[in-house]
Amino acid sequence: MNLTARFKAIINRLMPSTSFARNVGILVGGTAIAQAINVLALPLITRLYSPEDFSVLAVFASITGIISIISCLRLDVAIPLAQSDEDAINLLVISLLTCTAVALLSAIPLLFLADQILNLTGETGLRPFLWMIPFGIWLTSIYSAMQFWATRKKRFSILAKTRLTQTIGNITTQITFGVLGALGAFGLLLGQIINSSAGIITLLVNAWRTDQKQVHSVSRHHINRVFNKYDRYPKYSTFEAFSNNMGIQLPIIIIAAASIGPDAGYLFLAMRVMTIPMGLIGSAVSQVFQSRALEEFNAGTLPQFTKKIISGLLKSGVGPLLFTGIVAPTVFPLIFGPQWERAGQMITWMCPWFILQFLSSSISISLYVTKNHRLAFFLQIFGFIVRVGFTSFAVFFAQNRIFEYYSFSGFIFYATCLWCVFKVINLSFFSLLELILKETYILTLWITAAILTASAISWIF
Repeated sequence: MNLTARFKAIINRLMPSTSFARNVGILVGGTAIAQAINVLALPLITRLYSPEDFSVLAVFASITGIISIISCLRLDVAIPLAQSDEDAINLLVISLLTCTAVALLSAIPLLFLADQILNLTGETGLRPFLWMIPFGIWLTSIYSAMQFWATRKKRFSILAKTRLTQTIGNITTQITFGVLGALGAFGLLLGQIINSSAGIITLLVNAWRTDQKQVHSVSRHHINRVFNKYDRYPKYSTFEAFSNNMGIQLPIIIIAAASIGPDAGYLFLAMRVMTIPMGLIGSAVSQVFQSRALEEFNAGTLPQFTKKIISGLLKSGVGPLLFTGIVAPTVFPLIFGPQWERAGQMITWMCPWFILQFLSSSISISLYVTKNHRLAFFLQIFGFIVRVGFTSFAVFFAQNRIFEYYSFSGFIFYATCLWCVFKVINLSFFSLLELILKETYILTLWITAAILTASAISWIF
């Protein structure tokens, strides 16, 4: 055996033994590098932009997020689950066409109702950047569709590269405009668009070169057939996703409009920091789970497979979330600047909510695999009512606690989501408690480390 062959053999032995673990490893590796860059750049960005600039970004991201999540009529979600590649490629084409139409239509109210929109959001600083919203919707939606196609084809290394491209492009843009000190929040908004869409060309070119056989199966006849075949996604999943996203984003707009000061900016930073430990493992596992869920369901092993995933998430992700929630109030003023102390306090409140979201979001595709679209729809309606209801109640009756009410509503919603997913795949909710008890040792270590870290920092500074 020559030297090259020996080296390859060593690498193969070091790689995870299963395809699932390798796929997770590829996505986690790319995501880890991207998140590390985010961590290193955030303290600089928070010193280049004010909390008021972040409030503009929060409202911008909320508006684009609400619309872009449904601009493909949720047919993009069906791509990895389609019964054949012919169906999947036609779903991809429909997704690209519909998101283009939605982006164009979104420009109409922004053109004729700009003042009304700004008055509702309470964020007049967004006025110079309203034109960016349709572009953000369009590019974000295209990336979503292409990402689901790459997931179907198990091209996880390419997805990992696009995540790295998104992070580098986002950070470079935000820092460059921040250093120049020009155009206010423009750098933040442009970076946000890049962060959710960079890599589109890479995915499109790869699909065009590799999937010519499927591309040739696209026709008006097949598009009509596939649209009718998967019409449950526009009927149910669109409103479900819209309700879910409205439940998340509309309270942020309400907070921006009703709060005294830039609470929406603090909230945006807090949520961005919390998504770093979540995104490192959770989003990668979720994408690979999507690629295996239908296969496991057909084999009758989805409950066991889901239990393994939850166990892995408890070991790898819940501990870092607990650690972040405990130390955030102490370390935020030191890392991001004294003006961001409020964001650290917000993280502590959000920690239980994000732990449940971390667990439930990774396996929520089970609702679609088991054909429980109606349950998913009504679940998101419930989430919308709870989150918007709690936030609106606080606006009128507890204005100094608007964020705290919003945070508690998130906890209620994701606890309900997790219970519903367990129910449809025939797993007892006590299974989760058993898994938590098994990982008590690891979680205790994380909590102890957080308390000691926070105490040491307080003593030193």
